Amino acid sequence: MKRHHPASPWLFLAPGLLVVLAFGLYPFLSTVAHSFTDARTLAEGQFVGGANYRELIHDAMFWTGLRNSVLYVLGVVPLLVVLPLLLAMLVQRQIPGIAFFRAAFYTPVVASVVVVSLIWVWLLDDRGLINALLEGLGFGTAGFLSDPWLLLLSAMAVTVWKGLGYYMIIYLAALANVPGELHEACAVDGAGAVRRFLTVTVPALRSTMVLVAVLSSVSAFKVFSEVYLMAGPTGGPGGEDTTLVMLVQQAGTGLSGRVGYASALSVVVFVITLGLMLLVLRANRREEA
Repeated sequence: MKRHHPASPWLFLAPGLLVVLAFGLYPFLSTVAHSFTDARTLAEGQFVGGANYRELIHDAMFWTGLRNSVLYVLGVVPLLVVLPLLLAMLVQRQIPGIAFFRAAFYTPVVASVVVVSLIWVWLLDDRGLINALLEGLGFGTAGFLSDPWLLLLSAMAVTVWKGLGYYMIIYLAALANVPGELHEACAVDGAGAVRRFLTVTVPALRSTMVLVAVLSSVSAFKVFSEVYLMAGPTGGPGGEDTTLVMLVQQAGTGLSGRVGYASALSVVVFVITLGLMLLVLRANRREEA
């Protein structure tokens, strides 16, 4: 049998590793290093220690962005864990015409988030279709894009609407692996549809639900496009709808952008996101134990 050189596997791995190092690890380490400097867009800056982090703690906009990002996670994740599962159970039925509904539910996923957000802005504008319907029913305009809380809820609705089809596909793949014999045994014992869902489907899909929770949590905490396009670059009225990622963009862009401060914000976003993932995974392990 021909023996391969010990370095042969590394030759195959080298292209992928170089890409990861060049576009993943190096930018991350560079961001961490810049977070301890007063670097700007056109200047490297000097080492300032933890000054950026101290300023961040006393920045009122940071706490506003953190509040909005946390609220986004709490408002979006439960819906994206439950609704796609119900949708997947609906469209997995082998009935005539169900393929059309599968495609229809998945269509928002392939659409650009910019296009989707702009469509919703048009619908929710004071002169948009939804406000016109409300006014026609005698409720008056709701001010979806002018009220800070309604604007944030509207952005959440866009995120949920766009993500339903994506997570539905994940659940459909998982549902295909649930043994049909378990449902049949429960049905023989007299269990109804709701009980079969709680005692068979949910336990069988626990790991998939955790995966969806982790993916949707990270995505929701790092939300940018939906809020940016609906609230504008300043984060809505008085900046009340600004998220943490929007703060990074505001601080680090432009010819005089504060790259050091934006890097500190990015590091904080990374740490919180990592902690959020570990929290979800640990909670799942406790439930399994």
